[in-house]
Amino acid sequence: MKLHFLGANRQVTGSRYCLETAESKVMIDCGMFQEREFLSRNWEPNSIAPSECDAMLLTHAHLDHCGLIPKLVANGFHAPIYCTRPTVDLTEVILRDSAKIQEEDAAYKKKRHEREGRKSKYPEKALYGEDDVLKTLPMLSGVPYETVLRVTDDISVVFHDAGHILGSAMLEVTVTENGVTRRVIFSGDIGQSDKPLIRDPSFFESADFVVMESTYGDRNHEDRGDVETQLCDVINETIGRGGNLVIPTFAVERAQELMYYISRLVHADRIPDVKVFLDSPMAVDVTNIFRQYRECFDEEAWELIGSNRSPLQFPGLQLARSTAQSIAINNTKEPCIIMATSGMCTGGRIKHHLRRNLSRPESTILFVGYQAHGTLGRLISDGKQEVRIHGRNYEAKAQISRIYGFSGHADRDALLRWIEHLKQAPREIFLTHGEEEAAMSLAEGIRNEKGWEVSIPEFQQIVDLG
Repeated sequence: MKLHFLGANRQVTGSRYCLETAESKVMIDCGMFQEREFLSRNWEPNSIAPSECDAMLLTHAHLDHCGLIPKLVANGFHAPIYCTRPTVDLTEVILRDSAKIQEEDAAYKKKRHEREGRKSKYPEKALYGEDDVLKTLPMLSGVPYETVLRVTDDISVVFHDAGHILGSAMLEVTVTENGVTRRVIFSGDIGQSDKPLIRDPSFFESADFVVMESTYGDRNHEDRGDVETQLCDVINETIGRGGNLVIPTFAVERAQELMYYISRLVHADRIPDVKVFLDSPMAVDVTNIFRQYRECFDEEAWELIGSNRSPLQFPGLQLARSTAQSIAINNTKEPCIIMATSGMCTGGRIKHHLRRNLSRPESTILFVGYQAHGTLGRLISDGKQEVRIHGRNYEAKAQISRIYGFSGHADRDALLRWIEHLKQAPREIFLTHGEEEAAMSLAEGIRNEKGWEVSIPEFQQIVDLG
């Protein structure tokens, strides 16, 4: 009984594990690496032969958890991929968009490098294409929450709500080998409690092993007033200066949460009448999926629906799906709000809006999510005075703001509360999905408060769970 740590080890992105027994090999997640220093890992072969895998369990549809599945399929993976039903639909949108962006970015980069007479550090091609995505989609199998699923003869799983994004799950995996049974919890990404739209994260009372995220393991979300008021202030200040508010937006959950709060501000007449653009085909599709799975909403969202004030629709909102619609945003003369993907500014339409607004002192770039080391979003949010976008340097003269309460991840105190629900010590807790400093800080906190065994696995480390 072994657990392979194949990604998101002492870093945030690239979530991937393999649970191995004498009879089975089950992958958990297969995410894309997004930090610049680890991009080469996207090109490396999976250390477990894809054709030998019996199944995959997918915690949720974010790119750093599902983004390399089509590449795995192209290399020989041909087993069922189990996830919640909303995750099936969201993953299709995410992977189609990912393939398209990769192909467009690769073509653009190849042309630019030919013009500049240089070569890229990485292959000037997409990691996978639309055909690979089409081969992947039939493998996705939706399962309900709180239901035991027999994955292989010796491995079963129950999906529990993680409260992170729509359809996100914590995995309660039971493994039986040679008469020995082990219970392994994969936390996935642990959400914050009392977030709009979706339900709160689940808790557990017992486990033999816990694989736990640690993204904010070294800090709490800064309390600078409630999120709605902070957003209101940024909007009013930016529009008052005559600038545009540009928000790098994660297409799943963050875009819909922003729409929720802006809708409340619009209906309460707390902000001026301005155009609000959601410039992302993927975010538009995701919003439609949200509307299909309203049974996953929390009570607060249902109250708004019942009062005929849709949390995902309001006057002034314009959804930009096509390239022409995206380009047309640039023709808007009056100040506006622009939400565009990707959330870490690693690709997509947000780069075009940054090119037009980053050097304008009257505009604001508002970050509402985690920015991983090495990403363009991290460079801008850290205050770098000049950044490179599409091969050109741009001065950062715009106002740079952050609202921390939007994070879809639990902070340090919430992570410690999550682990405290366990009534007895697990054999070991493994901290992943966090930068090394964050993981080490959380490990120290758990050891000090509980006295439990905690480790921070290295990339490609193999641990015996026997």
